[in-house]
Amino acid sequence: MKTKINASIIGVSGYTGYELIRILTNHPFTEIKYVCWSQDKTEKLENIFRGSTKVIDITCEKPNLEKIGKESDVVFLAVPHLTAMEYVEKLYKYNCKIIDLSADFRITNVDVYEYWYKEKHKCPELLTHAIYGLTELYREKIKTAKLIANPGCYPTCSILGIAPLLKNSLVDGDIIIDAKSGVSGAGKKLTERVHFSETNENFLAYSLQHRHQPEIAQELNKLNYEPVNLTFIPHLVPMNRGMLCTIYLKSLKETSTNELIELYKNFYKNDYFVRILPNGILPETKFVKYSNFCDIGLYYDKHSETIIVISCIDNICKGASGEAVQNMNIMFNFAETSGLNFSGIYP
Repeated sequence: MKTKINASIIGVSGYTGYELIRILTNHPFTEIKYVCWSQDKTEKLENIFRGSTKVIDITCEKPNLEKIGKESDVVFLAVPHLTAMEYVEKLYKYNCKIIDLSADFRITNVDVYEYWYKEKHKCPELLTHAIYGLTELYREKIKTAKLIANPGCYPTCSILGIAPLLKNSLVDGDIIIDAKSGVSGAGKKLTERVHFSETNENFLAYSLQHRHQPEIAQELNKLNYEPVNLTFIPHLVPMNRGMLCTIYLKSLKETSTNELIELYKNFYKNDYFVRILPNGILPETKFVKYSNFCDIGLYYDKHSETIIVISCIDNICKGASGEAVQNMNIMFNFAETSGLNFSGIYP
């Protein structure tokens, strides 16, 4: 194995693209080979992101897929859905691994994908080759994968919070996810909803039929003995980064908060980036901000026989780019924490 691998990023001008640069610049086993954007002109990265000055000296250019495919060991696609599939179709023939941060290969049923994304999938034959990149659940499959469908931020936060309960048949299939995200989850493109005067001093529910719902349901159904009945409502919070999901599930037997905590600790005992909090301590976004950790807090309400799970991540790091690098580490047999073993920033 080479001392360092060549990594390229297509779609570098967005939030997840630059987050990949932030992480990979300090990764001990990775060299950034190419960074690309959709513009026809070339531009020094420091002129796009001034924070990169003196840290990384690289030019951003329009992607040359033949050159990228031949000279890269791994290619990260930090581009919108519907665009990523075009790149995957052309890159798949090369001897490089592909980590797609869009939604284009997360949903395995092409009819479900086309219903939710309102477009025809351009290469549905590759859907069966993509491995869902939730590392804590699919680590063994990720090791030998060529194409990774990196999970969405809401699905990562939700599924990690629910998985131990479904895997151990402790709850029924009726699940309510009350989810909140910072504004960066909407991406960098300016819309009225994310305009400062619209978002500041405001709190709202949006997309009562959100595109992450079928992705969450798909993965939860793999864990449960019967199809789940999922209610998923996302909310927009006036902060830059962070995501918190409060999840309600009906218990099939009497339990306690301490028993649940022990169950989760055992389930995630080999997962460095999942932290199960002590009884009485609940997750907060400020403790995961800029980190690759998922914090989970638990409570059993014996009066209503309801298990309450609170799961919390940084939506851009563990919810996107950090998880993508975690997948890369597994694919190339690096330590899973390589380039990612940093705490959140506080306050």
